[in-house]
Amino acid sequence: MSPSQDQLLQNIEHLSRTVRALGAENADLKAEIDYLKRLIHGARSEKLATIDPTQTSLDLGDLADIPAAANDDSGQRSLPSPRRAPGRNMGALPKHLPRYEVVIEPESKTCSCCAGDLHRVGETTTEALDIVPAILRVKRTIRPRYACRACTNGITQAKAPTRFMDGGMATTTLAAHVVTSKFAWHLPLYRQTQIFAGHGIVLDRGTLGSWVERVAWWLEPLYDRLLAFIRSQPRVFADETRLPRLDPGRKRTKVCQLWAQAVDDRPWNGPAPPAVGYIFSESRSAREAERQLASFDGVLQVDGYAAYKTLAKRRGKSNAHPLRLAFCLAHARRKFVDVVKLTGSSEALEIVSILAEVYLIEQQLRGESAEERLQTRQLKSLSIMKSLKARLLALKRDISTQSALAKAINYTLTHWTGLTAFLDDGAIEVDSNIVERSMKSVALTRKNSMFVGNTRGGETFAILASLINSAKLNGLDPQTWLADVLARVVSGQTKINQLDTLLPWNWSPEQTRQAA
Repeated sequence: MSPSQDQLLQNIEHLSRTVRALGAENADLKAEIDYLKRLIHGARSEKLATIDPTQTSLDLGDLADIPAAANDDSGQRSLPSPRRAPGRNMGALPKHLPRYEVVIEPESKTCSCCAGDLHRVGETTTEALDIVPAILRVKRTIRPRYACRACTNGITQAKAPTRFMDGGMATTTLAAHVVTSKFAWHLPLYRQTQIFAGHGIVLDRGTLGSWVERVAWWLEPLYDRLLAFIRSQPRVFADETRLPRLDPGRKRTKVCQLWAQAVDDRPWNGPAPPAVGYIFSESRSAREAERQLASFDGVLQVDGYAAYKTLAKRRGKSNAHPLRLAFCLAHARRKFVDVVKLTGSSEALEIVSILAEVYLIEQQLRGESAEERLQTRQLKSLSIMKSLKARLLALKRDISTQSALAKAINYTLTHWTGLTAFLDDGAIEVDSNIVERSMKSVALTRKNSMFVGNTRGGETFAILASLINSAKLNGLDPQTWLADVLARVVSGQTKINQLDTLLPWNWSPEQTRQAA
């Protein structure tokens, strides 16, 4: 073969590789564009029924009471779409609610037949839930002064009670109401000022902001105790989300971070009560994660963010406060769901269906002990995960490395050890949805408030969101709990060394009755 022919063949081979690479890159870019379009306009449900209607039976929300399969016209068995039972509030209203009675007498108590007097033989009683709208009132504190007529020992007067803000016009109960409205029910301060205006009270948004900041100042020691409790547990969930703050001079906000750390042993009836703590930070770096978790050693369940992996590597080298990472199977599943939505890949749908079997087992284990969960996982889930890994490795050999499916497979295989941590510990969850659910409250508040004004505003956000959401996780009414706790802290009734008694899971029913 002549040199020119050899050179021509090499050029053709090079061009072929270039065309294949460009084709794969083009397909990848198209997939990203489709993904962005779906984020803006498409359905966000990750249920299998949304992805593929033939997979309805594997949806975790539709597992109960699925009717028997029937043959369709083609002779294939198909599952009818299950129908959810309608939600109705049946039965008596709660007994702890106060009652008031309205007696409706007939227009006449005279017999229409003989004109005799009617006597009462019974009654019909019905109950309906009623509401008294919020009532704004003025609290007048009167401190009489007393003096002796026989001597000149001076005047006696009771000491003025401590107020949460010196010279302020609000009681602790009103301040707790403003805080709860913002952080529990996501009502921004400017909207609260409009509500107050409807009652004839004109308040500036800055005034409400100063109340909120002062409440956070009083409760910061309790917040520190909450974080210390969370980090003392052997298993912690962690996540982070953006929280913009104003940055004067830049003509735009600076994207800061709100880190979240949570515990919840309820899925396996463990000892730790549910709690979540948020930490405001300017940075999303591994150094920041290391600063926050310096005292923590145990299992940290997270998504695939690199800062946590860097933290684990550093801990592994130093042998101080050992740290084990457990990753989130829901994040891995989500990547294959995106591939199905974008490309309709049957291979990705197969992976999602296999993961659905794992989640079905987890649903059946909800509320069982850690020992029972571990035994069942070893018996059932272990074999499913082994077959999943084998299938991923086989697919990886047959597809382009630039495809969206290959990226989802690489993510899953790279994090495989952490994704399968639940197989050898019944107390570890299969995903980090516990902390992700706690992020929904932050997202709703952020959607209405947009940003914080400064660093102290971000810290205030973290303190109050942590306490309010932890109270909600423990089934408390945040308004009642916060008003009582704030009053006890401000008055000095609860000392600094007794703050643990005010944490949501330690707040006793007796205190609840006193607050009511």
